[in-house]
Amino acid sequence: MKKQPLLDANGKRKFGIRDSVAYAAGDLGCNMSFALKGTMSIFWTQFMGMDLWYALLLIIVQVWDAINDPLIGTLIDADRHKYKRNKFLTYIWAGSIGLIVGGACCFLPFPNAKPWAKALIFIFGYVIWDAFYTVANVPYGSLLSLISSDVKDRASLSAWRSIGSIFGNMLPMVILPFIIYDSENNLIGERVFIAALIMGVLGFICFQFMIRNTEIRVDQEVILNEEKPKFNVWKAFINFMKNRPAVGATIAAMGMFIGMQGATTAVTVIFQSYFQNVKISGIVQLFAMIPIVCFTPLARKMVAKYGKKELATFGSICSVVAALGLFIITPNNTGLDLVLYVFFQLIYSLGLGIYSTVSWAMMGDAIDYNEWKTGNREEGIVYSLHSFFRKLAQGIGPALILVIMVALGYVGENEGNQVWQVAINMRVLVAATFLFSAILQFVGLALIYNLDKKTLEKNEQRVRS
Repeated sequence: MKKQPLLDANGKRKFGIRDSVAYAAGDLGCNMSFALKGTMSIFWTQFMGMDLWYALLLIIVQVWDAINDPLIGTLIDADRHKYKRNKFLTYIWAGSIGLIVGGACCFLPFPNAKPWAKALIFIFGYVIWDAFYTVANVPYGSLLSLISSDVKDRASLSAWRSIGSIFGNMLPMVILPFIIYDSENNLIGERVFIAALIMGVLGFICFQFMIRNTEIRVDQEVILNEEKPKFNVWKAFINFMKNRPAVGATIAAMGMFIGMQGATTAVTVIFQSYFQNVKISGIVQLFAMIPIVCFTPLARKMVAKYGKKELATFGSICSVVAALGLFIITPNNTGLDLVLYVFFQLIYSLGLGIYSTVSWAMMGDAIDYNEWKTGNREEGIVYSLHSFFRKLAQGIGPALILVIMVALGYVGENEGNQVWQVAINMRVLVAATFLFSAILQFVGLALIYNLDKKTLEKNEQRVRS
């Protein structure tokens, strides 16, 4: 006889580990596609030979991001169709199919094409990928506030989302360097294209698992043919800018992604030309994730005791200290240099891990805050604007860092054979990028985000009364 699930007071399946694992699978699916973005700059500068052209193109496609994220978020919020399960899950299902094709389109291997043809290939591939990624990712982020309204459940979902993100990054981070680089530390572009297709399929499987195991407990009932004021995207944008916790969480996320994405190309060059072993880069970065893995199981209890804002702020301070330590470079690149690099990466990762495990729960609280202040629940537009600014950092950050890299002597055609002074410059640039990233996180979390533990408890009491 099949065991019947335990139900809550509203007849919904009680929140449990199944919900957390399913939600983690969603971010695993997202990162099966998104994690390859870290390889994009190396692919387009070293294999496709674009260098500064790539930086310019990356800025251009952010214009699409400016239209894409808020537009899709607005469409989702304005969608009044009554779906069989939930509209967010329906959009995620559609986006997961498109990501299989979109991810591979970003790595079409035509290194001998004319520069204008390469530019068209990049723009076409990025626009297709970005559209489907937004269709899947915006509603996925919005789901957190609908799966449960309990602060501890949300902390658990946020922590498990971080686990999904970690494992979604582990596969390309550790395995890909051994597959896509040759013995001379040079990239094999055709293999990246094949890897993108395979990872798209794996992502689709992860999304399907999440969809089938997600229970919506804070559903907003759709009443067909109801009289409802016309949705005003500009008003929603103004409401977002007035939403102090959303702005603070967004600035912190922008800082996080400037560090994670902006420094990616420079980090790869460090292992190619400074440590002269690009294949160990994934192992080193995997090792740096140990603090995140260790902290994640503790997140729920730590949030209940100290609060999300408080924990995240402490994490940003750890990152600032670690980034300062990354400036230490030993003479002549001794073995101690790699040890110090790994050590401070561990500390930086600890700070980042503390913040990342609660970051999505903080956005869930910001969505609630928007409803408290305006009377309107706008999950899609609030999360999509958050996603837009995040992706702006992911695009503008790497583009500007690449410009700085070229100014410091980086030549993409040299691939893994940059001159020694350039390798040293990349070490300093990575440290500076991480420091800027950590400071931005601290500003967003400590000085702008205003939903500390006591404030959240007061708001929850007010809602219940």
